[in-house]
Amino acid sequence: MLERITATRYVTPLREGGSLPGVVEADDLGTYAVKFREAGQGRRVLVAEIISAELARRLGLRTPELKLIDLDPQFGDREPDEEVQELLRKSAGLNLAVDFLPGALGYDPLTWPPDPAFASRVLWFDGLIHNIDRSWRNPNLLVWHGDTWLIDHGAALWFHHNWRTADPQRPFDAADHVLAPYATEIPEAAEAIAARITPGLLAEVTALVPGEWLDDEPGFESAAAVRQAYADHLMARAHGPRDWLVSEHEHKPRTGPSSVGEFWRGGE
Repeated sequence: MLERITATRYVTPLREGGSLPGVVEADDLGTYAVKFREAGQGRRVLVAEIISAELARRLGLRTPELKLIDLDPQFGDREPDEEVQELLRKSAGLNLAVDFLPGALGYDPLTWPPDPAFASRVLWFDGLIHNIDRSWRNPNLLVWHGDTWLIDHGAALWFHHNWRTADPQRPFDAADHVLAPYATEIPEAAEAIAARITPGLLAEVTALVPGEWLDDEPGFESAAAVRQAYADHLMARAHGPRDWLVSEHEHKPRTGPSSVGEFWRGGE
């Protein structure tokens, strides 16, 4: 399991989209961007974050450390914002903490042109996990200590909101991906990543998801069955026909505001 910590102080909300994550301090003296179980589309977003980020880490792509964080039922009582207070009260119990990277900058490919091998690995990995949320408008990449870090995978594995749509060969349109113009080594990236994806690796990653976030999933008898479904899907996508990556035409590099990065710059 992921390390388990306890929230001690709510610092500030990160008003991104409708999920309303927040900066929270914990009893291990760490500071985290916390994603709450009862926000937005609920616990499935946290499941996608764990599976995607922990798989990325094991494939050699940098992602902030994840921990499970407990919220006391009275944790939000002192918050003046009623929306935040209600969210914290509903999310009492287990939530997801993402290590806060102080001073990190939002990624701009024109400022930091990516290595083709790195760009290709990230793009193919996003295709593997159906991650539709790494566009030039919102790259969900941060530059920290000279390295590029992948963040915010809650929109990945979106088929789990309706498991009947879980097609391992569903096309992934890379036209809007922030790294598409630089991803010139896709076949090499596909071979390198797929070779490392094994049943054992996927079992290890899916085992990190708390059982209580998988219980009562419609159409499944147990949390173990849900874990196996994720693993089977990713295994089939990685090792089956790999023609699901589309829009491999030329793209012009574009830039746009990376609003998520603003909230990871040490409290700016």
